[in-house]
Formats: sequence, C-alpha cells, structure tokens
Amino acid sequence: MTPELPPALLDYLRQSRVALAVATADDDNHLLAVSDRFCQLTGYAPEDVLGRNCRMLQRSAPNSEPRERLREFLANPRQENVRTPIVNFRKDGTPFVNLLYMSRLRAIDGSADYIFASQFDVSRSQPELLSEYDAELGRTLGRLSPIAGDAGIVVEGTLLTIANSAATVAQAKMMLAGLEHDYRA
Repeated sequence: MTPELPPALLDYLRQSRVALAVATADDDNHLLAVSDRFCQLTGYAPEDVLGRNCRMLQRSAPNSEPRERLREFLANPRQENVRTPIVNFRKDGTPFVNLLYMSRLRAIDGSADYIFASQFDVSRSQPELLSEYDAELGRTLGRLSPIAGDAGIVVEGTLLTIANSAATVAQAKMMLAGLEHDYRA
C-alpha cells in the first residue's frame, strides 16, 4: 500500500512553477497529485486524472521508443531517472510533444513509493525556452529535496539528466510535424 503524500510535498507540488505530477511506484503507477501547471499544460483538471495512469495522455500515438525507455525505467529500480520526448494530447485533443522527466522518490528505508514527473511542451519551443525550463526544473528539484527530506523521502536522480539541447527541440518538432501530418490525412 502506498503511503499518503506528506502535506508539505502536496503544497509544494500545487504551487510549482513547472508542470509536475506524482504517481505510485507500484501497480499501474496511478497519479496521486498534479500541479496547477500540469493542469494548464494538459487541459485536464485533477479529478480527470487522479487515480489514472498518465499514459492516457498518449491516446493513440505510437510512441514506440519513448514507451520502451519508460518501461525500462519502471522495470529497473536501480535506474534513477529518465528523460524523453513523448507525444501527448491535451484534453481538447490537441497533440503536443512532452519532454517528460521521471525519477523515483524513495523513503529513508530505500523503498520507492512514488514516481515524480515533470512535463514540458517542446512542440513549438525555442531552445532558450527549454533552457529556462531546465533551469526552473533544476531549482524545483533543489527546493523539493529538503521538503521531501523532512518527510523522510529522498529525491533520486541528478541534474545531469536535465541537459539543455537544441537537438531535443528539433526532435520534438519532427515528431509533431509527423503527428500533424498523420492526423490531417
């Protein structure tokens, strides 16, 4: 059974300046909490997504390579984090390329009860916006660590995974162009 999220962690998530979500680390990885920025990005209200796996955002997009990377992360408890672009859809059906970052939140005893995730729309982003997001995500993780630590939770992963890359933006634009072509045909 997954313990409840500590109130301080919930408050932090809700006030975050970046899109964040926390899911269970077991079973179907259902969402326990989402930030206001997550709701703004996806168009979904918390009651639409809590208790569901966020793969619902993928709808019918193939996402073969990103799904494989996410499955590897979830299957390997020693892998600290993963970052991959993945096609998602807003509630209104609009596709976007989500630069998804996921890491584990571990209890002091080493058990991983939660998966922490951040989302960023790189569909039409400029490299400087990705750089700003990377910096804000770094600050978010830095501020999250002591809050989580007070609740006996360790944020896994390092900021090395958060690397600004114009190539990521270019890859996202190609994914979106292909997706838009497929859905217009």
